[in-house]
Amino acid sequence: MELHRGRLIDHIQLVVKDLDASRRFYEAVFRALSVPLGGEGKDYFWADELFISSSTSAAAQGELTGRHHLAFQAGDRAMVDGFYQAGLENGGTDNGKPGDRPYHPGYYAAFLLDPDGNNIEAVFHGPAARSASSVKLTF
Repeated sequence: MELHRGRLIDHIQLVVKDLDASRRFYEAVFRALSVPLGGEGKDYFWADELFISSSTSAAAQGELTGRHHLAFQAGDRAMVDGFYQAGLENGGTDNGKPGDRPYHPGYYAAFLLDPDGNNIEAVFHGPAARSASSVKLTF
């Protein structure tokens, strides 16, 4: 088994009201960002550090999560654009068209509301050199 991890967040769980609607949305935006699904079960699915489950899953304890803002890293501006289009075509709602943002030079992002109203962003921070694409853990 192999996992890829960043620096601060180990994982996040969203508990959603309609797992099928969320799966359509997230599978589409993950494809646009070249992020493969990591796994799935009857009442959940996951990709990288994000776990999404129904309220009936044992981990959810019957409660939906509240509104969250999650920002996904994109490899370039075209990925941000693809994320936005794929999300709109699969149940997402516009919450900020792709474009430059004033957060720092080169910050290019788009925002969508997922089927549960979570603010989901894809961001490209501009040209930069990474020391590694991720930290790889092998078990």
